[in-house]
Amino acid sequence: MPELLSASAFALWGSPVTWLELVAAVLALAMVGCNMREIHWGWPLAIVSSLLYVVVFANARIYGDAALQVFFAFVALWGWAQWLRGFRADGSALRVSRLSPRGTAYALVACAIAWPVVALFLRRFTNTDVPWWDGFVTGLSLVGQFLLGRKFIENWLIWLAVNVVSVGLFIHKGLWLTTALYAVFAVLSVAGFLAWQRRLPKATTKAVPA
Repeated sequence: MPELLSASAFALWGSPVTWLELVAAVLALAMVGCNMREIHWGWPLAIVSSLLYVVVFANARIYGDAALQVFFAFVALWGWAQWLRGFRADGSALRVSRLSPRGTAYALVACAIAWPVVALFLRRFTNTDVPWWDGFVTGLSLVGQFLLGRKFIENWLIWLAVNVVSVGLFIHKGLWLTTALYAVFAVLSVAGFLAWQRRLPKATTKAVPA
């Protein structure tokens, strides 16, 4: 099985696409589809896809993204539990909501801190040739994953930024299937935001804290 997954399935623009990357991409697409519809089975799909992408990204020397996939696999367990049994601070059920102004500020500060911290770590301790781009994707994904787990609609805006930058990063690395996947993800980020916007409570637009 490992030999099959590492074998080339086909080539895109002169670069081989392995079965490993193909399977990971299909599972990731199914995961986003579930997330858009608030179907909790997206979380176990995220676990499997993330573990496969650890190998894909490590082979491409995108170490921040590789480590991020390990983090995603663990956080997906937390996210799954949140969607099944989570609740807000006031005891209400966990539903799609907006961040409060304070929550929005916290999220922006977290993004502003996570990006350079991760980038400097990668620059110092790995041989990556794209520490700042890799750091941006990794740092913002940490924030986006937390907001997704807590069903805050702003998670889709963070994923949009992550996915757009990821497209450029994967073009640079010649991961063409994953490039196409993240281009689709960018479109789905907008679709997900609009879908969740329709799920916001009709009676009130009051934001809630993180």
